[in-house]
Amino acid sequence: MCEIFISASPDSYASRTRSVRLHGVVTSIRLENLYWDVLEEIGLRDGMGVVQLIEKLYDELVVARGEVGNFASFLRVSALRYMALQAHQRIPMDVKVPIRSLNAAAVLHELPPNWARQRVEGADSNVRQLRKQ
Repeated sequence: MCEIFISASPDSYASRTRSVRLHGVVTSIRLENLYWDVLEEIGLRDGMGVVQLIEKLYDELVVARGEVGNFASFLRVSALRYMALQAHQRIPMDVKVPIRSLNAAAVLHELPPNWARQRVEGADSNVRQLRKQ
């Protein structure tokens, strides 16, 4: 089992810091290279660079939530969610299909409960129970 994971290139999990300007404020974001690669792919689908994508995600997160907690973690989850939605055939693998052209309601329809916006009560205990088995 572990060979699937340990065969990853060490460069993919090396961290890299990028400086970005969010509404005139320069900030640094440190992510592993694989996350930067996935974010780059997401941005390219809609004709944006990584910094433009990050700015857009930041702005939309502020509008939706009113605040931005741990933004680097949000970016990691966004990249992972993108890949999981592709694996579940909710987002086409064809990178020529822009994300903005997708129907968000259809992509998000009937997601597993732990992917939803709010945590499902008891989900954490279910995960702990699975780990014990």
